[in-house]
Amino acid sequence: MAIESYNPYTGRVLRRFRAFSWSKTERILGQAHRAAAEWRTTSFAHRARLMQRAAALLRERQNELARLMALEMGKPVADGRAEVQKCALTCEYYAQHAEAFLADEEIKSEARRSFIAHEPLGVVLAIMPWNFPFWQVVRFAAPALMAGNVGLLKHASNVPQCALALEKIFHDAGFPPATFRTLLIGSDLVGRLIEDDRVRAVTLTGSEPAGAEVAATAGRQIKKTVLELGGSDAFIVLADADLELAAKTAAQARMINAGQSCIAAKRFIVEKPVVKEFISKMKTHLLALRTGDPLLESTQYGPLARPDLADELTQQVEDSVRQGAKVELYGGQSQPGTALFRPIILSNIKPGQRAYAEELFGPVALILEARDADDAIRLANDSRFGLGASIWTKDAQRGQELARRVEAGAVFINSMVKSSPEMPFGGVKKSGYGRELSYLGIREFVNQKSIWVSGEASGKQKKVE
Repeated sequence: MAIESYNPYTGRVLRRFRAFSWSKTERILGQAHRAAAEWRTTSFAHRARLMQRAAALLRERQNELARLMALEMGKPVADGRAEVQKCALTCEYYAQHAEAFLADEEIKSEARRSFIAHEPLGVVLAIMPWNFPFWQVVRFAAPALMAGNVGLLKHASNVPQCALALEKIFHDAGFPPATFRTLLIGSDLVGRLIEDDRVRAVTLTGSEPAGAEVAATAGRQIKKTVLELGGSDAFIVLADADLELAAKTAAQARMINAGQSCIAAKRFIVEKPVVKEFISKMKTHLLALRTGDPLLESTQYGPLARPDLADELTQQVEDSVRQGAKVELYGGQSQPGTALFRPIILSNIKPGQRAYAEELFGPVALILEARDADDAIRLANDSRFGLGASIWTKDAQRGQELARRVEAGAVFINSMVKSSPEMPFGGVKKSGYGRELSYLGIREFVNQKSIWVSGEASGKQKKVE
């Protein structure tokens, strides 16, 4: 089996890699398992020095890494550089805070001393997607390595060069080679890895079916999993919102990574009095965005990562239109089998349409009309997904009250949904479970061990009456 690095802009295969055999994969797993026993004994200060070095290398290599993303999955180089810089920031964040996040927690009890210790689990398998080829991995790897775990990366098969470049960064930073390895394997070997007792936990960012399969396999082995799956984020625009700012941000939020983002805004739920004006303004902003060669600095959005993804998105749009959706902005593919997909706006989105129920992973904006704020919340929650959402209103207090009613892992008021190292990231419902980032993220893959101490304090003589 070959793993191909394919350029979606030119349609050319860049490189082919021979997929690892099970015997090679199993050998790397054995090395990682042995390394875990030693790595867990290292100090936070030692791990932090290496993680700071990894951050420095990410910044030094940001141009070449951005170029790799442009070539392998079509991300414009300006966006690629920003992604790498965010990775460096997150490495620094965990280098600075991991020790405090995992410090013993004293608990008041009837014991002389009782506390919770946070201890690493061992080998963590990460199954990662192509849409943010560096960021998705670093937000798992930085906390996992700083906690004393070791990582095995099974990256998406269309970004092998990005996967190998990440491995090289950690190795060049001084991490022992076996503490972070990239596995160039197909999905056929993932189940065998999860079933192996030496893999102690699994984290996956990807599709709902992939998450269900990984969770089922891990569940049979009684293994911890964190799943970050799909999203159909609601972007709620109330009648009192700053409409110009909301519409401009809406266009940006829908076009993150050419629309290929779990937390890209997808469902624009707009109060009836302002819906026509909002569509008009959003259309203007979408039409102003420039596409082209991802290697050019002027390109604002590139092609989708693969032609088959564009074909599937076209099918979702065409089916939805047949089911009653109305096209407000024409775009899409110029012809089947091509990866470039220009923005589309669909309105009259109703239950029974594919667009109402499914995640559209590309630059298609769905307009849903709400009678009032309560109806907007109802529409936002009428989804099997619950990753992120945003609310646009000039009344920030009202925005906060409404945010508590939205079924999502994150709600942003008058701002675009984004991830940052300080705040936990993850979803509810079919968007998955568990959290990445913040202090919660580093605690996902540790044993929260209760330690109870009774008896006399060390070195003290018992008083004799």
